[in-house]
Amino acid sequence: MPNTMDTAIPAPPPASVPETVSALGPSGTPTDPVSLAGQVRSALIWRSGSQIVAQMVQWCATFLVIRILAPADYGLFAMCQVILTFMAMLNGYGLASGLIQQKEISDREVRQLFGMLIVLNVGLAIAQVSLAPLASAYYRQPIVGDMLRVQALLYLTTPFIALPYALLSRAMDFRHQAKANITASIASASAALGGALYGLGVWTLVLAPIVLFSVRGAMMTWSARSLVWPSFDFRGAGTIARYGGVMAAGQLFWFLQSQADVFIAGRSFSPHMLGIYTTSLFLTQIFVSKFVPPLNEVAFSAYARMQADPDAIGRAFVKGVRMVMMVAMPFYLGLAATAEPLVLTVLGEKWRETAPVVHLLALAMPFMTLQVLFTPASDARGRPGIGVRNGATGALILTSAFLVGVQWGPTGLGIAWIAAYPVYLAISAWRTLPVIGVRARDVVRAVASPTIAAMAMAAVVTLVDRTLPPLDTHWRLAVLVPVGAVVYASWMLVFARSTIRELVAVVRKQPVAA
Repeated sequence: MPNTMDTAIPAPPPASVPETVSALGPSGTPTDPVSLAGQVRSALIWRSGSQIVAQMVQWCATFLVIRILAPADYGLFAMCQVILTFMAMLNGYGLASGLIQQKEISDREVRQLFGMLIVLNVGLAIAQVSLAPLASAYYRQPIVGDMLRVQALLYLTTPFIALPYALLSRAMDFRHQAKANITASIASASAALGGALYGLGVWTLVLAPIVLFSVRGAMMTWSARSLVWPSFDFRGAGTIARYGGVMAAGQLFWFLQSQADVFIAGRSFSPHMLGIYTTSLFLTQIFVSKFVPPLNEVAFSAYARMQADPDAIGRAFVKGVRMVMMVAMPFYLGLAATAEPLVLTVLGEKWRETAPVVHLLALAMPFMTLQVLFTPASDARGRPGIGVRNGATGALILTSAFLVGVQWGPTGLGIAWIAAYPVYLAISAWRTLPVIGVRARDVVRAVASPTIAAMAMAAVVTLVDRTLPPLDTHWRLAVLVPVGAVVYASWMLVFARSTIRELVAVVRKQPVAA
């Protein structure tokens, strides 16, 4: 469902947790680079492949449900998401990241992590129930409080997902998670579609994530056999707690920048207009919110194992930027160029108001995509404070822009995104690139080819769209999408053949010169 509190959850651990788990080879030396490269490729296939399959299942149901439900339903759900997202940043995934980052972990630390996760998430569930009346009063919507009380069940699944996440991320084993993701997505999609057809309305959007997390947690725990006895004696867990605290601080600022628009607009907009805005945001953030997180997840594990070779981290980062933006740029600029026929074809006539908002937001998303690639590299270098400072900067810049833009409705918020994100990205790059050993011109070169090709594609698609005779929206989209694909592919083949060769080599598992 749009804007569900979905989190990337890595794979389950082996049948048993060894007393000491190390990121080093048997002799205590760093893992062989060739072996690491193979593990990264395997992890990307399992993690991204399962993400694609799971998302395809969910999207089929999502777009059907969007056509059934009303914009106001999504507006009410977005109001709840502000509280859910705030609570979720405290649910212990930062502690899990601390366990991943350590060179070695003990069985006691594993049990302590499980205990911390239980304490945190039970506390969050109680806190959310307590905050429900305040949220209802702020938004002037009594049903929001009822929804939040039911959604508190989500936190009870977190300990049974985050523990295997920490253990298997260290081993870069994503195979079991792939099975859990796909199964949970099928169950969630079935619940969502059934609820919408049965007439549950907004409660459909509450039910689907609960089913998703419950099935995923059960499968992860069963596959991993990771139901260890929790330890509530947290003495000696200071390293994990401190790292997790810094990560949580970074997530606090991420919350401020990612939810400030909905929090501000929820008080000013009607549920209908808020639903228009949040659904537009959902469409434009599909790539950065659903495909980039699993890539970042694998990247963090890989970067953490390259700490002895800073140059390798820099090279891997630039290569990752090039590959991600090669897909992101045509997606975003194509979305901007075809916003109206795409919205009418996929969502239906009642969502027509989202088209101009989608067009604006799509132009801001390339900056956001590049921005979120910075954090895993700086975190893995043992500098999570960089991400915290970047998050604080983004929170200040974006919140200020939203406070101004909200006066002009959803369109004003779209313009605020375009104005604020390039500034935020520039400041983050200035802070982060020296830490990971990358020059700004290397990043510019990495994104130049796909950016120019995508701009050419968008220009041609817009020109063709204006010259087409009157057509039904689905036929219009059927013409524009192939035109865009041909223009982008042709431009890349003529002017960026080396980038194409690099992508093909990665897919075929061939070595590529750094």
